Amino acid sequence: MRQAGTYSGIRFGGNGSHCLPLARIKKIMKSSSGSGSDEEVKMISGEAPIVFAKACELFIQQLTHKSWTLTLQSKRRILHKHDVASAVLATDLFDFLLPLVEHQNDDDDLKS
Repeated sequence: MRQAGTYSGIRFGGNGSHCLPLARIKKIMKSSSGSGSDEEVKMISGEAPIVFAKACELFIQQLTHKSWTLTLQSKRRILHKHDVASAVLATDLFDFLLPLVEHQNDDDDLKS
């Protein structure tokens, strides 16, 4: 069994630096458990928000990298929301975001 400490670059214990606020993640974890389910989360271990924070950071990093690549291919230096939408459409990993992207495209069409 592994000891607490470093696991895949995530620091457990100590005061590791986190880009996302752990208290906010913990609050979201507790509030989202109540929506649509009968059970409510009362306690969350100290490591769970750290793992979620790292997962969110990696997700944001991946999406940003894909979006930036598309921006550079278009010979631009400014990232626009349609670059992010194109990255979502072009990457199977982000298929769960398709309804949001399609909804955003519908809203843009109505404004035109």
